Amino acid sequence: MHEIVVLAVDSVVAFDLSIPAQIFGHRDERHRYRLTVCAEQPGPVQTSTGFAIVAGAGLAALRRADTVIVPGFENTGAEIAPAVVAAVRAADRRGARMVSICTGAFALAAAGLLDGRRATTHWRYAERLARAFPRVTVEPDLLYVDEGDILTSAGVAAGIDLCLHLVRRDHGAEAANAVARRMCVAAHRDGGQAQFAEHPLPPAEGDGLAATRAWMDARLGEPLTVAEMARHAGYSPRSFARRFRAETGTTPLQWLIARRVRAAQRLLEASALSVEEVGARCGFGGAIGLRQHFSRVVGTSPTAYRRAFAAA
Repeated sequence: MHEIVVLAVDSVVAFDLSIPAQIFGHRDERHRYRLTVCAEQPGPVQTSTGFAIVAGAGLAALRRADTVIVPGFENTGAEIAPAVVAAVRAADRRGARMVSICTGAFALAAAGLLDGRRATTHWRYAERLARAFPRVTVEPDLLYVDEGDILTSAGVAAGIDLCLHLVRRDHGAEAANAVARRMCVAAHRDGGQAQFAEHPLPPAEGDGLAATRAWMDARLGEPLTVAEMARHAGYSPRSFARRFRAETGTTPLQWLIARRVRAAQRLLEASALSVEEVGARCGFGGAIGLRQHFSRVVGTSPTAYRRAFAAA
């Protein structure tokens, strides 16, 4: 049983706290995770939206945590209580996986956990985080940053993306997809995707490029080019690429690669196909192309991924 402990700092953002509660604390996940909400002291904790939540445990809960999640909080300029800082440092030294959502990164930074590392937070607070903690490499444009034992995310919905990423790391793509279906959210958004669309879209009929993305999704095994995608959407390649980035925050080819990698994950988990066959079926041409892109996106090789998740 994986112990998740959510640390609620005063003025905690209720939505940020509810994300791990909904993903890891839901009854469908209780065979995998046990979730505890803690605070400096057990009892009521004021949220940023005018009501209080009740933390059932104090800082001692961090001593048994496999993963510590710090949701965002409003008073980022206030000093983090020394007892909280000490408990966070102790959990890190013990080997717990440390995670922040939105401005929760300020608590990890105050404990020194982000020094010399890449991290992100909500784009509105990125400059403040960089000024307050100059030893942290702040990535203001990313949805989330996975540094292995320490992970940080941007605000609001990006916290959902990060927590689904944790489920995917722990139990594979199918488990994460099942959680996403239950929550009625997108199954996966890469951490490297932009936090928000760069330009507002002009009024348009229909659902933008949704039909073309569905067409691409149905042809992951084919050697699609941007020109072919643009032709399907009825745009010039340049206009198509610009509009695609505005809608998704990424390029058509990077979106396609990410979808192909997810398809490969499902095949590696659920089939006996060779790595060569998986690469061919998912549009990478074979094992070499699959290994190159799979390692970049997932952080491990297809063979290692299959060994870790096929049995589960």
